Amino acid sequence: MTDKGDNSSRIKAAAALRPAPPKRFYKSVTIAAMNPPPPRGEGRDSSQGGRGSPAAFRILLDGKPARTPAKAELVVPTQALAEAIAAEWEAQRVHIDAATMPLTRLVNTAIDGVAARRADICADIAAFASSDLVCYRADGPATLVEQQCRQWDPVLAWARDTLGARFAVASGLMPVAQPEDAIAAVAAALEDLDHFHLTALHVMTTLTGSALLALAHARSALTAEAAWTAAHVDEDFQIGQWGEDVEAARRRARRWAEMQAASRLLSLLALNS
Repeated sequence: MTDKGDNSSRIKAAAALRPAPPKRFYKSVTIAAMNPPPPRGEGRDSSQGGRGSPAAFRILLDGKPARTPAKAELVVPTQALAEAIAAEWEAQRVHIDAATMPLTRLVNTAIDGVAARRADICADIAAFASSDLVCYRADGPATLVEQQCRQWDPVLAWARDTLGARFAVASGLMPVAQPEDAIAAVAAALEDLDHFHLTALHVMTTLTGSALLALAHARSALTAEAAWTAAHVDEDFQIGQWGEDVEAARRRARRWAEMQAASRLLSLLALNS
C-alpha cells in the first residue's frame, strides 16, 4: 500500500524538477501593420483563406518582433488576431505562463509546424473523414440511436448539400468504406485554407473525432457548442446512465477550452480590424 507521505514527496520532487517559467522580459506590447506579408507566410485572403495579398501584423515586444519557439517572427493576417495575441502577452505578469496564452500557442503551431506541412495536415483531416464519428451509429439502445440521428443526420445533410459529399452510415463497429468522391470533396474544401485556418480546423477535428463537425463549424453551419455537444453524444449518454467520472470531467473541460481557443482563432481570422 502506498504511503500518502511518499506520494506527497514524489509530487514535490517532480515539481522541483520542472523548469521555472520564463520571466516577463519586456515592458510594452504593441502591434504593427506590414505589407506585403513576410515570404514565409502562406496566408491568403484572411477572411476566406483564399487568394489575394492580405495585410499582415507583427506583435512587438518593446518595439522588437516577438518570435515563435522556432525563432520565426510572430506575424498574423488580421489586426483583430494580432490585438488578441498582444493582449495575451500583456496579461503576463512576473512570469510568462504559456497555459494562459492559447491563441499564441495555436499561432506558433501554425507558423512553426503547419505552414511547412500543409499537405500532411490536409491528409490527416481527410483521413478523419474516412472514418468520421458521425458515420458510425450504435445498434442500441433506442434512446442513444435517436440522439445520434438527431445530432448527426443534419451534419451529413450539410456535407451532402454544401460540400457535395455523400457519406455512408454504418451501425456497430465494423468499418465502412466511404466513397472516394466524398473524401475528395472534403479534401477540396481544405485546398484554399492557409496554415492558420488549417491549424484551427485540425485541432477541432482531433478533439471531436470528426472532420465533418469541424468543417461545419468552420463554415458557420454549427456553433462551437453545438459541434462539441454532437461530438459527445455517446459520452453524454453513458454519463446519463452511470454518472460522471471526476477526472474524465476535468479532461473534457481542458479539451473544451482547446476547442474554444481554436474556434476563437477562426473568428479572429475572419475579422479585418
